[in-house]
Amino acid sequence: MGLSSFFKNLFGTAKDSASDLATQAETTFEQVKEAATPYIEKAETFAEETIAKVKEASEPILDNASEYAHNAKEIVSEYVEKASDSLSDVIDSVKEKASELTSDTKAVASETVADISAKTETTADQIIDPIPVKE
Repeated sequence: MGLSSFFKNLFGTAKDSASDLATQAETTFEQVKEAATPYIEKAETFAEETIAKVKEASEPILDNASEYAHNAKEIVSEYVEKASDSLSDVIDSVKEKASELTSDTKAVASETVADISAKTETTADQIIDPIPVKE
């Protein structure tokens, strides 16, 4: 029986020790929580103040950025119109030159056809003349 009382005392003591440790841990946790609360509140206040300062400091910068964006938009619009006009001029010029080239090509083609036609008639006459006509 000495062995069973030994185990009962051993496990009973361990159970009591574990219970005591759990109680102490809970108490310590509560103490840490109470001690940390003012620091947490200070950190929250600091964060809120910092965010407010950043918002305040960034407002003029955002306003300036908005103004610059608007100015850039106006400048780009001017250049878009100028570029559009320039492109229209280039397209018109290309159309005129293409029309001139087409007219020139038609004239050259007509002259070439007329020249070939005349040469063909001359050659045909030369071929027909040497053949004697039979009666």
